[in-house]
Amino acid sequence: MNSILISVLSIYLFIAVGYIAKRTFKEQIDDRTITLLSVYFLQIFLTFWGLLKRPIDTTLVYAPALYFVVVMIALAFSIIMARVLFKDTKERSIATVAALIGNTGNLGIPLGIAIFGEESIPYTTIINLVNVFFVYIVGVYFYSRGSFSMRTSLVNILKIPIIWAAFIAIALNLYGYHPSEVVDKGLQMGAYASMVMQLLLFGIYLYDIKITTINRMLIGWVSSVKFILLPLITFAILSQIEMDSMIKGILFMELIMPLAVANVNLGSLYDCRPKDITALVFLTSVMFLGVVFIAVEVIKWL
Repeated sequence: MNSILISVLSIYLFIAVGYIAKRTFKEQIDDRTITLLSVYFLQIFLTFWGLLKRPIDTTLVYAPALYFVVVMIALAFSIIMARVLFKDTKERSIATVAALIGNTGNLGIPLGIAIFGEESIPYTTIINLVNVFFVYIVGVYFYSRGSFSMRTSLVNILKIPIIWAAFIAIALNLYGYHPSEVVDKGLQMGAYASMVMQLLLFGIYLYDIKITTINRMLIGWVSSVKFILLPLITFAILSQIEMDSMIKGILFMELIMPLAVANVNLGSLYDCRPKDITALVFLTSVMFLGVVFIAVEVIKWL
């Protein structure tokens, strides 16, 4: 347990560094530049390194498929309950989809390494890709409340470099290519630089978060979906499936990641209460510090 605590705190240390840096230097730190460097360049190294670490087999495809199934089950339930609980259309949109867009990239990949080792990287990488598709199709649809076409959503996905990097890496993997030790070290350097930069960026985003007056029902619902509904669905499914215990643990952890900053980006883009969403990102990130230790104990029962 102590090793897990140290691993989690070491990850949050980089988040704290990003927050302190932004608080200290404010406008001198351009978060957009860091975002562009991370998304369009460094995450390519992370994608190649993750997907070339081991040959692709059925478990590598099975894991993200299960992730998608769990999220879609929770989405169906959220759609129904959000209509019952929330009259405001913007609150309803947030209640429907926010908890399902987890921080599988910025936090999920480095946390997977901290808890499960580098063997987790292929799984966390491809699960993050599934989450990217979910964000840019389902997330865009609900945050824009139907004003954004599916065609445009698909075009936006195709503009993301990690999608293409993933296709190329998967093709190379299936072809039987295995990077040499020198190439692997180069990819590893870029991958770890990407993860550190993502954590710093997360801390930079947190600086602008201010806990404002939010509907307590919204806080309670989003937190319940994230830390109660999703874990229950995941546990119910995984407990009935024969699968490597490490993969089960990775899936469980990825599905309880706190809200991703992508929620804030979409909320800002479509004027869907971005300040409320940023507060929810902050609150779930703080709550996760306690939830993660409960999750580690639950994983032992899978």
